[in-house]
Amino acid sequence: MNSITDLNDLRLFAEVVEHGSYTAAARNLGIQTSKLSRRIRALEEELGVRLLNRTSRSLSLTETGRQFHQHCLALVSEAKAAKDIVDRTLSKPQGTVRISCPVGLLESGVSAIISRYIQDNPDVQIRLDATNRRVDVVEEGLDFAIRVRLPPLEDTDLAVRQLGVSSQILVASPELAARHPVPSSIESLNDWPTLNMASSSERFVWNLVDAEGRATSWDHQPSLATDDLASLRVAAISGVGVALLPRELVDTDLRSGRLQHLLPNLASMPGIVHAIFPTRRGMVPAVRHLLDALVTGFEDMNRKR
Repeated sequence: MNSITDLNDLRLFAEVVEHGSYTAAARNLGIQTSKLSRRIRALEEELGVRLLNRTSRSLSLTETGRQFHQHCLALVSEAKAAKDIVDRTLSKPQGTVRISCPVGLLESGVSAIISRYIQDNPDVQIRLDATNRRVDVVEEGLDFAIRVRLPPLEDTDLAVRQLGVSSQILVASPELAARHPVPSSIESLNDWPTLNMASSSERFVWNLVDAEGRATSWDHQPSLATDDLASLRVAAISGVGVALLPRELVDTDLRSGRLQHLLPNLASMPGIVHAIFPTRRGMVPAVRHLLDALVTGFEDMNRKR
């Protein structure tokens, strides 16, 4: 016997048995009675057995047909259950969302946004890869990856959604600031100890712009260089040196007085925080609503400044 190539025929057979006639089944399915009859005859020929006893007035199952019908019902039930899973997934946020985000962005407020989202959507499970490496959303099976880049964004075949902007500012502890004259320019920091993100070239440069958009660069030799923003923040609060840190990361420290904003007319060029994902087609609510929550979260952080 050849394998069955069209499982729809099993569903059609189950419909005929349920309705007791080709006419009633065809009416329910919205197809022609003659077409339905041909499909069932073709199924019997493919199987090499007779499933139905036909008379001018009624249909009845053969013994093989009765047993075969039980399996057809199981198949239809499983198909409906599979469809129900998809329908539920599309009806409200639920299921697993796999994302990637740089550690610094997580510490700068993204972690709090994700936590609130999980609390608001208890049927969603987040699988978060906290990494600074460049990930491949397609190869790694991610729903999306969060990145921050200076404009313009690079061309990509992937879908992109902007979530917000992020800039860095110069901060220092009140204790450190008290030991130095109030700086009036970036050059005024020559005698201050500094902190910086790690650099493979061992050259450490702050690239800043003023309120009018004029750019300036300043080379320095930091007391501490690391790729961990949290460690830089702790060192800055402890008075180890001046640090250039994301505004979102230090907002609470500035409000509490643990840190002071130095040279407020200078900041880094704003970076575009964005999500990249394979395609916009077929995006389930859990993913779409999480992206919406991230956009709203960045807007809230900007309003609180």
